[in-house]
Amino acid sequence: MLRFRDASVTDADAHALLGDYFAERAAGFPAAQGAYRPTWPAAEQFTPPAGVFVVAVDASGAAVGCGGVRRIPPRDGSGEARFEVKHLWLAPAARGAGEGRRLLGELERRAAAFGAREVVLDTNASLEAAGGLYRSSGYAEIDPYNDNPNATHWYGKHVD
Repeated sequence: MLRFRDASVTDADAHALLGDYFAERAAGFPAAQGAYRPTWPAAEQFTPPAGVFVVAVDASGAAVGCGGVRRIPPRDGSGEARFEVKHLWLAPAARGAGEGRRLLGELERRAAAFGAREVVLDTNASLEAAGGLYRSSGYAEIDPYNDNPNATHWYGKHVD
């Protein structure tokens, strides 16, 4: 079972994990959609109370995954606190045992602790397992809330 520790996105482990995540996405990005365009996260967006970034650590102490949540503007007129899940990723060796679901749940819990009423995320159709995880975790497709050139699907979920 993985442990989660808060980290700055500039932390050595976080930076290495993000690099691995971006490399994997670039290698598997659909050619028909052009080139994958990584966006390195800004530390201030993942620093409380604006958000948080976590590193997932396995039993040996190795950093094997990461993800973060950050506050974004609410839906027009809703006034509800809204947070976005970003850079949810596990190394291939850490996949398949439900740890991705645990990491997503941890990020949702962190967003709710900051007052989130809604958690949103974007993904690409080529990430079929991720889309399945989000749908089975209670996310529903929503209208695009950003102009992420790497995204083809947007999801949202109300949290308490």
